[in-house]
Amino acid sequence: MTTPRPATELSADEARRIALRAQGFLGTPDRKAGVRGVLRHLGAVQLDTISVLARSHELIPYARLGAVGRKPVETAYWKPVSMGAPPARPHAFEYWSHAACILPIEEWPHFAFRRRAYRSRPHWNHALPDGTYDQVIKQLRAEGPLTATELGGAKKTSEWWDWSGTKVAVERALMYGEVVCVERRGWKRVYDLAERAVPGDLLHDELDDTECLRRLVRLAGQSLGVGTRADIADYHRLKGEQVDAVIADSGLVPVTVEGWGKPAWADPTALETPPRGRHRTTLLSPFDSLIWERARTERIFGFTHRLEAYVPKPKRVYGYFAMPVLAGGRLVGRVDPAREGRTLVAKHVTLDGPKAVPAVAQALLEAATWVDCTDIRVERVDAPDLREPLTGELTRALA
Repeated sequence: MTTPRPATELSADEARRIALRAQGFLGTPDRKAGVRGVLRHLGAVQLDTISVLARSHELIPYARLGAVGRKPVETAYWKPVSMGAPPARPHAFEYWSHAACILPIEEWPHFAFRRRAYRSRPHWNHALPDGTYDQVIKQLRAEGPLTATELGGAKKTSEWWDWSGTKVAVERALMYGEVVCVERRGWKRVYDLAERAVPGDLLHDELDDTECLRRLVRLAGQSLGVGTRADIADYHRLKGEQVDAVIADSGLVPVTVEGWGKPAWADPTALETPPRGRHRTTLLSPFDSLIWERARTERIFGFTHRLEAYVPKPKRVYGYFAMPVLAGGRLVGRVDPAREGRTLVAKHVTLDGPKAVPAVAQALLEAATWVDCTDIRVERVDAPDLREPLTGELTRALA
């Protein structure tokens, strides 16, 4: 692909600040729009089964808005919005984007390209017993919304991967777009027919692949502020050639960024006003979209981020669920947290020098308050000489 002449050149610092503002970490948060506003702003919030302080989809709005209630977070995602006349419109749906993600309901038409791709797949990892798919659709039509358990069982055995025929059928229907996940209940997906759950004006696959991709590339650019081809493709897990096919018509503008070494594109709105305002100090979920892409995180922040939950314990460097600490627009350390009753345990703390101590203490204190912990215990600190300053900060704040 021939890259057009860059519209402007950004310094590395300008690109970092644009990325922070685009992700909701720089400037005054829109508290009136709340969790729903965060979802619309980011375009996708990743789901994951791991829950240490909280599940990742709860940590995402917390990181941007502060100690928002955990029950209101779930309500904001899943409770239909009344527009003054029935029926109430859902705000979100779950589908495959960067991974399994909560997405704004308005984007349903723009995932038609992915639904079509799933329908045309020649093979699947799980066999589908004859008649099961039609039976699941029939049962949802008569009794839905239902979980896989209510449909007849999610597993054949206790192994997580050994799905029942019912689970295979309903998951395939979800990928095809005939069924939609309308909420998570105790972490179980609750399924309903898309024809019943998705507003009629959005329930269609009329947009061709090009229009779908153009929209998702533009959304990714807006959510990132500025990004390379790989950054933009990764946001909704598009292929590089899919990005190449539409980026010239996406509304994003070509730029160069100091030290990046590759062409980049920016949201033109992000270039209009220099990013200013207050920085958030917070713990970040390892699944936060600010740090989704490892190469981008290293390029922007000079920080290597890797989730080690699936790494054998003896090989972990930073801990099971190490959460990067964001402060002053920089990533200044990591905390691997746990909870024991009303105590927040910092099992392993990494600090980027003495100046990071107050920020890490602040992030720990706010997180403890959010999850109803009244005490904080620090176990291991990478730099032993910083252990006492950190525990001293925490002790003074908790006194």
